[in-house]
Amino acid sequence: MTNIDFSPLLRSMIGFDRMTAALENASRAESGGYPPYNIEANGENDYRITMAVAGFAEKDLSLEVKENILTISGGRPESDDHPRKYLYRGIANRSFERKFQLADYVRVVEAQLEHGLLHVDLRREIPDAMKPRKIQIRGGAKASGFIDASASDAAA
Repeated sequence: MTNIDFSPLLRSMIGFDRMTAALENASRAESGGYPPYNIEANGENDYRITMAVAGFAEKDLSLEVKENILTISGGRPESDDHPRKYLYRGIANRSFERKFQLADYVRVVEAQLEHGLLHVDLRREIPDAMKPRKIQIRGGAKASGFIDASASDAAA
């Protein structure tokens, strides 16, 4: 396992402590491949996670967001009603849990299951107070064009 040194990035980044911790955790996380998934960017602030969950019904799946972590899990009870003898079993029938770290202000818009694919739509909604804004630079009274009201009253 290779350790990644984030110190060059931290020299010019302020307030990204949680991001670097998330990157370190992701590099340590086991990269199990079940179930397979895609993450798409559909514009500047819209994302979609598509997960292959063939054989799972809506009642078998669970989505939860807690402290900016989206957890998608699935599980099916083993059916004892019809015992089967498999010659080969290539279709997985196991439980799973996948976790995704969400950035601040990213929320789940909706989730839908169609044709064995679970689609989870996400959107980043930055509050107005967090959006970029212009800051006016003010100088002295002469430079800004402001006139002292008390000086004009005294002249009258």
